[in-house]
Amino acid sequence: MAAPRVSLGVLKEPLGLSRGLQWFFSIFAFATCGSFQGSVTFGVTCAGAANGSQVTNVTAAFGYPFRLNQAVFQPSLTHLCNHTWPRDVHLLGDFSSAARFFVGVAVAAFLYSLGALGAYLGYLHLYRWAGSRLPLLDLLLSGLLAALWLVASSAWAQALGHVRAATAAPLPHCPSPTGSVTCARVAATPMGSLGASVAFGFLNLLLWAGGSWFVYKETPLHRPAPPPDPAPSPM
Repeated sequence: MAAPRVSLGVLKEPLGLSRGLQWFFSIFAFATCGSFQGSVTFGVTCAGAANGSQVTNVTAAFGYPFRLNQAVFQPSLTHLCNHTWPRDVHLLGDFSSAARFFVGVAVAAFLYSLGALGAYLGYLHLYRWAGSRLPLLDLLLSGLLAALWLVASSAWAQALGHVRAATAAPLPHCPSPTGSVTCARVAATPMGSLGASVAFGFLNLLLWAGGSWFVYKETPLHRPAPPPDPAPSPM
């Protein structure tokens, strides 16, 4: 195996700079989505109790990977308001596929950009060797990741809209037809960081699409072939 020749000069070139930006912003993409933890709280008022109206706060906690159908309100609503709710109530929807796909693409982009940057720093002489196929492979993988960012960011943006709608929905069977049970939203975790994750996703799409151009310039598809050796002059 060829020995590395470490050179920091590539960091000043668009090729290395774009990889550094891709690595940096991929961290924000998976961190803002994968670390989210939130909750929704309702105040449930049971009228007609022996000691007057009672208000109980019930909370459903949710987070990545956003299997909202597993987020049950606690304490159990089955014990409140004379069994108005015959079974436990949970949020609606399972959006784990879109969320996990988005985070998976972000992690893959993080690892690839880090590995590519390391290769540029240590093996740029092999990367730019006239017979090397590494730029073509780099271009193929960069284009693939750009396409994955487009699909993942679009899917997660749509899923986030459903998450917002599900957490904004009222409790079922409340208010009750008799008016003996009323509910009011007490608190809900802001989802600004999730909106930021979508923005970082599309920003990464732009970075990978733009970075593919700089990789393309390193391939034989862009660089002209070296001129042929001049014919020997006649004696």
